[in-house]
Amino acid sequence: MRLLVTGGAGFIGSNFVRYWVARHPDDHVVAYDALTYAGNLANLADVEDRIRFVHGDVCDLDLATATLEEDGIDTVVHFAAESHNSLAVLDPARFFRTNVLGTQAMLEAARRHGIARFHHISTCEVYGDLALDSEDLFREDSPYRPRTPYNASKAGADHAVRAYGETFGLPVTITNCSNNFGPYQFPEKVLPLFATHALDDEPLPLYASTQNRREWLHVDDHCRAIEAVLERGTVGETYHVGSGVEASIEEIADLVLAALDKPASLKTIVPDRPGHDRRYLLDSTKLRRELGWEPEVPFHEGVADTVRWYAANRAWWEPLRHRAPVVEAAWASAR
Repeated sequence: MRLLVTGGAGFIGSNFVRYWVARHPDDHVVAYDALTYAGNLANLADVEDRIRFVHGDVCDLDLATATLEEDGIDTVVHFAAESHNSLAVLDPARFFRTNVLGTQAMLEAARRHGIARFHHISTCEVYGDLALDSEDLFREDSPYRPRTPYNASKAGADHAVRAYGETFGLPVTITNCSNNFGPYQFPEKVLPLFATHALDDEPLPLYASTQNRREWLHVDDHCRAIEAVLERGTVGETYHVGSGVEASIEEIADLVLAALDKPASLKTIVPDRPGHDRRYLLDSTKLRRELGWEPEVPFHEGVADTVRWYAANRAWWEPLRHRAPVVEAAWASAR
C-alpha cells in the first residue's frame, strides 16, 4: 500500500503513522501536515527515517494532487482537521475552511489521481448530543444534528465525502469515532490538559456541567479500527468506532489526580462552553460484527498509562502549552 496520511503530525494522525509503519514496514507512507499550532514534527521523530513528510495545507489542491502523483499514492487516510470546540466558538471560519473546504480539496485531488480508497475520519459529534439519562445511542443511520461550529464543519465534511462517492464513484469509507486519548495529544484537550496542570499543581478547569459524559477510546484502538476498515471494510460504508466506556469530565479529573497522587482541591469550576454537548455514545456493533474489531486497551489502565507518559515527557509538552490559542471561558466576552 502507498498511503498518504493528512494531519500526519497531529495527535491521532501521528499515532496512526507510527502504528502503520510498525505493522506494515514495506508500505510507503507520506505524512502530510500544515503544521498549525497543534501539528508537531516531534510527534514523528521516531519514524522520520521511515516515512516521507510533506509540509502542506489540505486546502492546497495543486500541492495535494502533485503529492498523490509523485508518490504514487493509492490510499488516503484523512485526519486533518481543526478539532478544538472551544477554539471553534472564537474562530469558526477556520474550522469551515479546513474541515469542509480542505476535505473537498483532498477529495478532488484523490478523484483526479484515481486513488483506490479515500478513508475519512469523522466524529461522534456530528449527531448532536444525548440526554444524560437517555438509553439511546448513535447509529450509522442516526440523523445529523450538529450543535457547534466544529460539529457542523465535520458534518459538512462527511456530506462532501459521501457526495464524491455517489457522484464520482470515488471509493470512500468513513469512520465516526468517540473521544480519543493517549500519548502525543496536544495539551489543550481535556486529559492532557488535566495531566499537565496537575503535574505543576495548577488548577484543573472543569466546566460547570461536571457530569457531562463522553465515550472514551484509546488512540491505539482507533488505529486498529482504521486498519480493519482499510483491509476489510466495504466501500461506501460508514463504521462507528466506540469503546462503550463512558466517563464524566469530573471522573477524568479524579483519575488524573489519583494517578499523580494530587489533591482533589486542584479541581476548579469554569463557565460552560456555549453549545456544550451533554453526552455522546456510539453503537459500534457494525464494526465489531462485520470486521471483527474489538477495543484492546482497558480504560482505567489506558488513562493511567497516558498520565504516566505525560509525566515522563515534559520536554515534549511543556513547549506546547503556550501555543494553545484558547483560554477556556474566553467565549464569555466573544459572545
